[in-house]
Amino acid sequence: MLMGEYKHNIDAKGRLIMPAKFRDDLGTKFILTRGLDGCLFGYPQNEWTILEEKLKQLPLAKKEARAFTRFFYSAATECELDKQGRINIPQTLRDHAKLEKVCHVVGVSDRIEIWSESKWNEFSAEAEETFDEIAENMIDFGF
Repeated sequence: MLMGEYKHNIDAKGRLIMPAKFRDDLGTKFILTRGLDGCLFGYPQNEWTILEEKLKQLPLAKKEARAFTRFFYSAATECELDKQGRINIPQTLRDHAKLEKVCHVVGVSDRIEIWSESKWNEFSAEAEETFDEIAENMIDFGF
């Protein structure tokens, strides 16, 4: 299971150290794509395969389903860890997540999320303020 929050710098070439705690779960090759809320999502190969099957079930006739799958798949890329445990994030994905210097790599159960420091701080502050309310609403999801 992927969990925890780690802070690493991305260099000018787009290389980011993947936290050692995540490397085994992600494997040497994993998929990175645009995420929601202005971050990137990273999936181990087995989780990506499960997600692909779910996405194939979306109705092709629905405009929103087509738009979502296009946007999600068009920037997806296979990442491979180098000998230093780094990945190279393509410019398209760096632009999407506004990654510049400091990045937060967050484990979220079956995936990782990569956030710019400013976006992560903004999200964290808002979530902290509304956490009790969010928790109360989780009952709607059977939690």
